[in-house]
Amino acid sequence: MESKNLLEVLHVAERLKDATRHCYTSKGRHESVAEHSWRAALMAYFLRDEFPEADMGKVMLMCILHDLGESFTGDIPTFDKTQADEVREEDLLSRWLTSLPEPYATEMAGLFEEMAQRSTIEAKIFKAIDGLEALIQHNESDLSTWIPREYELNLTYAQDKTAFSPYLAALRQDIREETLRKMEREGQPEACR
Repeated sequence: MESKNLLEVLHVAERLKDATRHCYTSKGRHESVAEHSWRAALMAYFLRDEFPEADMGKVMLMCILHDLGESFTGDIPTFDKTQADEVREEDLLSRWLTSLPEPYATEMAGLFEEMAQRSTIEAKIFKAIDGLEALIQHNESDLSTWIPREYELNLTYAQDKTAFSPYLAALRQDIREETLRKMEREGQPEACR
């Protein structure tokens, strides 16, 4: 890749440092999309022994790249994202991908298609990590930052994404138990009991 092309790619990716997510950090500020992607990739690294049959380098790459579309649209929380939002994000990302030089355009388009289809072990692991990382971050944030629907979401979200793996299902259960302890410790609002 020519150096000017690399700079253009990095300038687009930089937007994810400022694109905030709905969730807060443990210190009370909104987390960025880039921070979410980074920790998801870190999770993939530490899960490599649990999935010796998987290409965990590919999973880490999926974690790093998966929210690049949000550099064009910003983050829309999963519970607010509509089909129209998804189509718009996919269209903008697709147009950007076609502007990349080869082999990056083809490789990245293939990865995004694989993530969307979720038929490979790598895509399934990635999707589970994506959901689990968000839940972990919610557990690390102050309960006062949660909106009412998040109490139930933090107890149930991503169960379907982790069901294929006993290890990931157990991790999901550990996160659920952490959520319950958090609600007990921090005093769940009356409306959510």
